Amino acid sequence: MKLFMKYPLTAILLLIQVAAGNVYATGKTALKVEIKKTTSGYTIIRNGKPYFIKGAGGTEKTEEIKLAGGNSFRTWSTGNGAAHLDRAEKLGLTVTMGLNVARERHGFNYDDQTAVKNQLEQLRKEVKKYKDHPALLAWGIGNELNLDYKNPKVWDAVNEIAKMIHEEDPNHPATTMLAGVNQKEIDHIKLKATALDFISVQVYGDLIQVPEKLRATGWDGPYLVTEWGATGHWECPKTPWGAPVEETSTEKADVYRTRYEASILKDKNCLGSYVFLWGQKQERTPTWYGLFTENGETTAVMDVMIYEWSGKYPQNRAPSIASLTIDGKNAGKSIYLNPEEKYLVKLSASDPDNDKLTVRWELMPEATDLGQGGDKES
Repeated sequence: MKLFMKYPLTAILLLIQVAAGNVYATGKTALKVEIKKTTSGYTIIRNGKPYFIKGAGGTEKTEEIKLAGGNSFRTWSTGNGAAHLDRAEKLGLTVTMGLNVARERHGFNYDDQTAVKNQLEQLRKEVKKYKDHPALLAWGIGNELNLDYKNPKVWDAVNEIAKMIHEEDPNHPATTMLAGVNQKEIDHIKLKATALDFISVQVYGDLIQVPEKLRATGWDGPYLVTEWGATGHWECPKTPWGAPVEETSTEKADVYRTRYEASILKDKNCLGSYVFLWGQKQERTPTWYGLFTENGETTAVMDVMIYEWSGKYPQNRAPSIASLTIDGKNAGKSIYLNPEEKYLVKLSASDPDNDKLTVRWELMPEATDLGQGGDKES
């Protein structure tokens, strides 16, 4: 009896959980997260209080999310989940935790019931491991499972995963992330995936049209925008040789603000968003989607996000590009250059703080190892 008196019951239970091998032993209590209908739309209620997501997609530089006025970040899997959740809690942030659900475009067969069941049980372990962490906000079931797919049974699998989440974790909602807004997927979800608490959409150039498009499909429920940002490379003008024309950082900043205010902030059915990408990646170019450069610098897009999240611009703002031309032509003019000839480059730029500007010219080949749906490029 004396032996057991030395160990509180909570400690004994904690040891039992650790021995089970599938529970992240935080010793903490989950905060209840619910989706509630309001008189004008929907809202998240977290720990009894309304919560609008001002989030970023990515797990890098999470301290900067907090400093910028954000309150959440999103992952695409549970990899390093304990570290992400602990860091979020320390910073006062939350996490929409992604569950890595296999994609048909990568070879998964949703007619293979054994594989589908094995996937469900693996995800069950992941949910049980992290469900009680107070920084957890929601579960994201897969990422763009509707991209280049044919088998509608994927939505049956999504529904079973959502049902499993509700069985194992009654404190957190479940969603799935869709590429775009399409009638076919909304119809499938309304018919087959009714266990979802809300849907999530990932859009770029069409962000302003999202509220109207969703209602046109018959969806009048809550939704989250889990990816949005610069005009997508598939949406931009292309050169005769097929290269998409990237917006300047100043042009991007303008569309970020316009689209965010006209869509995410305006629609009362929208639960918030995760801007893409809080970090840097190669996708058609090394600067297209990241809010940071390879060296960790920020652009005018970051100024916009700080303003939208905190209500004020940073003290030191990024430079602004008015124009960039080669022999009087901008990037949209499909410029051809001849070897060993000289061309006049003109850059018109300014700094809001009147700081001295340094210009560095980089010339690089067009990307040829192209990915789909954010798949890795070299």
